[in-house]
Amino acid sequence: MEMHLNLKRLTECREKAGLSKRETAKRIDVSQPSYVRYENGTRIPSIQIVTAIANVLNTSVAYLTGQTDLDTPDFILISKDASPALFSLIESCKDYDEDQLKEIKNYIDSL
Repeated sequence: MEMHLNLKRLTECREKAGLSKRETAKRIDVSQPSYVRYENGTRIPSIQIVTAIANVLNTSVAYLTGQTDLDTPDFILISKDASPALFSLIESCKDYDEDQLKEIKNYIDSL
C-alpha cells in the first residue's frame, strides 16, 4: 500500500528534528537518493516506510499524510536501558484493564 505524504510537513518535521536528509535516510534504513525522492514527491513510499519516517521524526503517519493537524506521535518507544524506571512502570501496567488505566491517567492528570 502506498501513502501520499504531505511534502511540506515531511520537510518541516525533518528540519524540526534537526536531521539531514542523509541522517533521516540512514535512520529509516533507505538510501539517501530514495529518501530525497520521497521528500520531493517523485517517489511514493510504502506504509512501512511512512511508519518508519513518522517514528524517526517523532510524529504520526496521519500527520505526515495530512489526515490530521495534530503532530503528536502515534507511539513512543521506551528503552529498558535508557529509562529503566519508566519501562518497569509501563511493564507493570500492561495487564491492567481499561478502567484501571483510566484511574491512573486521572491521577496523573490531577498532579
